[in-house]
Amino acid sequence: MRPLGRQPGSARDETRMAHAPDGLGSGLASVPVGAEVALGLRFEAVTEGVLVTGSAVVPLTGECARCLDPLTSSMEVSFQELYRYLPDPGEDEADEERFLDGDRLDLEPAFRDAVVLAFPLSPLCQEDCPGLCAECGARLADAGPQHGHAADVDPRWGPLRRLDITDRAED
Repeated sequence: MRPLGRQPGSARDETRMAHAPDGLGSGLASVPVGAEVALGLRFEAVTEGVLVTGSAVVPLTGECARCLDPLTSSMEVSFQELYRYLPDPGEDEADEERFLDGDRLDLEPAFRDAVVLAFPLSPLCQEDCPGLCAECGARLADAGPQHGHAADVDPRWGPLRRLDITDRAED
């Protein structure tokens, strides 16, 4: 951050390519380790430190939550973080605060937080994915609308079919 200086109001824009760190994933989707990540960053000097505003385009791999087919896509995330120069005297360092290390700052924690929070809870191969048949496990997109199963009834429930269930008014 040395070229930025400590004069409030100065700013720098950068576009960079970076490699995705390990451990960016949740349940059914993840970012492949070492995948190319496109970053657009703006560094602004403010009184307290350096304000970083960024966006990243991140590749995703995983499985569809409905049909379990493999999927690949990408998502765009945005983040903003203030990196303070130094903690105030007598102030406890809060865990959520980030500080400059000399003229350097570490973007990975802010980037990681933004990506993990943006992950889809149930990634889908397509918005209208019908999923799998609950009876046989067939992929419904391939099986088509005619897919069905005979109404096999457990023989123990057979006597219930003989019951006459009609609405009768009690006198």
